[in-house]
This record gives sequence, C-alpha cells and structure tokens, in this order.
Amino acid sequence: MSINRIVPLIRQFVAPVAVLLGIFLYLGLKFVHQDILAVYAAWVFTLLGSFQLFQESFHSISKKHFVLDYIAILAIAVSLYTGEHLVALILALMIASGRNLESYAANKARESLTKLTERIPDKVTLWENDHPGQEARVKDIQKGMEIFIKKGEVIPLDGNLISSSTFLDESSLTGEAQFVEKVEGDQVFSGTINMGSPLALRVARTEENSTYNKIIELVKQAQEEKSPLVRLANKYSGYFTVITLAIAGFALFASDFNLTRVLAVLAIATPCPLIIATPVALLGGVNAAAKKRIIVKRLASLELLSRINMLVFDKTGTITIGKPKLKNLQILSKNLNQNEILGIAAAIERNSLHPLAKAVVDFARNLNTPILHAKEVEEIVGKGISAVVEGQKYTLSKLKEDQGMAIALSSKGKNLAVFEFEDEIKKDSRDVIDYFKNQGINLLILTGDKQQEAEKLIQKLGERLEFRAEYEPEDKLAEINKLRKEGKVIAMIGDGINDAPALAAADVGIVFSNEEQTAASEAADVVFLGSEFSSIGTTYSIARQTIKIAMQSIVGGIGLSLAGMVLAAFGFIPPILGAGLQEVIDVTVIINAIRASRIKGGD
Repeated sequence: MSINRIVPLIRQFVAPVAVLLGIFLYLGLKFVHQDILAVYAAWVFTLLGSFQLFQESFHSISKKHFVLDYIAILAIAVSLYTGEHLVALILALMIASGRNLESYAANKARESLTKLTERIPDKVTLWENDHPGQEARVKDIQKGMEIFIKKGEVIPLDGNLISSSTFLDESSLTGEAQFVEKVEGDQVFSGTINMGSPLALRVARTEENSTYNKIIELVKQAQEEKSPLVRLANKYSGYFTVITLAIAGFALFASDFNLTRVLAVLAIATPCPLIIATPVALLGGVNAAAKKRIIVKRLASLELLSRINMLVFDKTGTITIGKPKLKNLQILSKNLNQNEILGIAAAIERNSLHPLAKAVVDFARNLNTPILHAKEVEEIVGKGISAVVEGQKYTLSKLKEDQGMAIALSSKGKNLAVFEFEDEIKKDSRDVIDYFKNQGINLLILTGDKQQEAEKLIQKLGERLEFRAEYEPEDKLAEINKLRKEGKVIAMIGDGINDAPALAAADVGIVFSNEEQTAASEAADVVFLGSEFSSIGTTYSIARQTIKIAMQSIVGGIGLSLAGMVLAAFGFIPPILGAGLQEVIDVTVIINAIRASRIKGGD
C-alpha cells in the first residue's frame, strides 16, 4: 500500500482511536478515584473527537445553513453540563466513528467503479506483421491499429477479433461467471480478460471512447449529482430536527426540568437514515446497473424510472435488431439465375454503407456467390444506386412505398429481380413487453416506418400494442410533450440521432448506444452499452429495488429513532443506552442501504 493511501487512512482513524483511549483513561481515573482528572480527560477527548463536527457546524452557520449536526452538538453540551461525562465521550466516539462509517458506506457503494478503474492496464503490446511487436501506451492507440493480448491479460480497448477464436471472461461487465466464446470478427470489450489462446484484435474505439471509459466517466457524473430524493431527504431533515427538539422539550417539562431525560432523547436522535442512507442506496443502484453495462447518467433517473407509467419505443434497433436481412429473392428475368443476380447486386452494393446493401452483400457471401466488379458506381441518397457491371448499366432502387422494405434490380427500364428484407425482432422483445404489461405500464411504439410495416411488427410480436407510424422526429417530440402534459411519467427508448429530441423531452431517455450514435447518447439519461432488449426490464427492476431499499432505510431508521426518543422522554431509556441505540440504528440503516450495490436486476 502506497504512502499516499496510508496517510489519509491514519488521519481517518486518529479521532475515534483517541476518543476510545480517552474512554479507557476516564474509566481508569474514576476507578482510582481521580475524579477531577477524569473530568478533564473527558472534556479533552470529547472535544478532540467532535472537533470536526464543531468546525463544520460553525462553517454552516456562517453560510446560514441549518444542519442536523446541531442536535449532536446540543447533546454533547448537555452531557458535559450535567456531568454525564461518559455519555459525552460515547457520543464523541459515535460521531468520530460515524464519519468513518459514512466513508465506508460511500466507498462500498462505489466499489464496482473502483474495480473498473483499477482493472484497466496502462500499456499494451502492438500486433505488427502478424507477430507481437513493441509495447505502447494504451492512450496512444488509435482506431484501426492492431494489438496483441496474452492469455490472462485484460483487454484495454474495444475492438474486433482478428484471431480465429478465444474465450473471454466478461464477468467484470456482465456479472456472468461463465467464459464466452468469441470467433474472428466478433466484438470484444475493454475490461474483459482473455482466458483462451493469445489473440490479436483490431481496435474499434480509442481509450477515450472505450466501454470502460464510458462507464467510469458517466458513473462518476451520476455520483456527483444530488437526486430529488436526496434533496427531499435534506429538506425533511429540518423537520426531523424540529420534532427532536419538540420531544426533548416535552421531556424537559414532563420531568420537572430533568436534563438527563433531555440528554437521552438527544443521544438517540439520529439523522443518519436521512443523510447517509439515501445517497448510499442510490449510488449502489447506479453501480449495480454499471455491472450490467447499463450506465445511469443521473441519480434522478433511477427515481423517475421507478415510477414511470408509460414506456415509449422507437422500433428500429430497439425492439428489432436494426440490421435488415434478405428474406426473399424473387427472380423476374428469364435470362439470369440467382447466382448471377446476386453477383451483380453485390457488386453494386459492395462499398455502400446502407443497411440493405450490407444485407445483400452478406447474403451473397454466405452462399459463396462470385461477386463481380462494378464501375461508375453512383449512389443517389434516398433513391438508389446504379453501376455498370460487365458492360451493362444496372440500378438498385426502392419499390413503391406500400411494399415495405424491398428493392428492385433493374436494367433498361425493366425489373430483373426483387429483394425483400426484414428486420428481425430481438429474441427477448416479447418477454420484456409481457413483463411491463404485467407491471401495469402503458406501452407505445413510435416509428418512422410506413403503416403497413408497423402493423407487420405488431403481428409478429403477437401483442395488442398501441403504435404511431410514419412519425418524423418532430412528431415524436410533440407526442412525448403531449403525453407528459396528460400526466404520464414517460421513459423513451431509442437508438438513433432522429430520436434525440424525444429522448431529451421524456422524463427518462434511454438509448442503445454505439459509436455512431453520440447525439442520441448525449440526450439520454440511461445508456445501454449492449444491444439486449432485456436491459430495459433490468434497469426498471434495479430502479424499483433501489428506491425500495432507500425508502426502507429512511422510514425504518426514522421510525426507530422516533420510537426511541419517545421512550427516552418518558424515562425508559437512560442516556448511555440511548447513545448505543443511536449507533445500532445507524449501522442497521447503512447495512440495509449497501444492499443496493448487490441488486441483480430481477423482480
């Protein structure tokens, strides 16, 4: 352990250890009847243990902030005034150790982020001329470069496998203990461990844009924000203080001004359930989501997501895979067979970035169709693409709008073939839709597709779902605003730049992210680093369980504190027992809040 970590650790434990020694010294002096020295020791070590508390409280007074720590100060003052020196020392010990308890709880909640940060290596071996080369700093590696990873090493950057195959340990990202097989061309993520043979991969994202960096930066951003629930807790802490003082006042008058009862009430009063439990639970929820490669960018999003009553979907890339596949090839020409048609079409589409073009080329390659050479390729955005193949000009263009995802190969004004495509529904879409229906959440699909395509999707899902077809980005935005005015709490799920306005307008914007979708990711509150549709259900479940744990901690902790204070006001709990009870409540509440870090995401 480095000196930079040891010094803060020593400072952290100086106060509680000193007060603990002070308690033994006080008891020892009392045992040998050195009462005056015992009183001096009690004052010195009490003030030493609560010095930071006094410092922070005076600072808050100068800024006109009212804080719960005033109750602790009042309790110490009353205990010293009434001669309950052992109670004063115990309170000082509780305060000093309570600071450590807060730090431990916060660090525990951030545990997954710390593990992610420490896991990634600083250097990597380059893959040069099909052999391992020199070492280079990870931050200097650019997209397209090739790197070499030995067995057991952590993969520092996202990329695509160029070796034949390997097995990866993805538990740091997914939580799954089983190794995952990867073959040539598969995507691999930074932070995973190579458990198979040494491998080479082509870098797809720089360190700045890698999966790990996204997780770390976005989770840090979420941790620095105060959520509405935290702000609400801070607000109600003032009411808790007033109630505490009221009970203490009742105890004073009901006991003929017996300050011992007042001290017992103040000793039990604990703001911990309000101050500590809420942020610890929320931070735990954020990090539980991060383990599933779900990035919650704002703490407030967890609270809002836990109480949504409507879920709005875009279609492409959310419910569907977003990668069309050729489902049918209709040959219209009597002079060309399937292989020839595919060879011509693939030649024209080979260098196009259009999703349908990729589907044609992939289909041809899967059938080992010889792809011809195309010249004079001309792509007209929104209309089609033409080229000269073996001396004859061909055109691939959309069919009439009412025929869905289909293009025709034509030449000299005649259609030679029709290619029909479909975008596959994600395998878990039906289960997720059923899950939200069972939760009583209203579902709505907003899509830019034609009415006919939207109806086909609903039929495939086998569900009665409300949908709006032929919606432009501004239409989606208007629909979200309209629904919110009607009182709906909306989560919107999209995946493209055209969804960005609607995502920003929704109560919670959720996006399936990739490197081409920066605008959508920026507009979203929650980012899925994977493509699994089930991530939506997982996130909702984590949000609900997190808020449930936070509310358990708040209500349970405050309830126990109030019950203890009432009993103390009637003389059933002495001050020393009250101080111990306070710490028991604090520890119980924090342990419960830490449970949020271990949420798995299933109701």
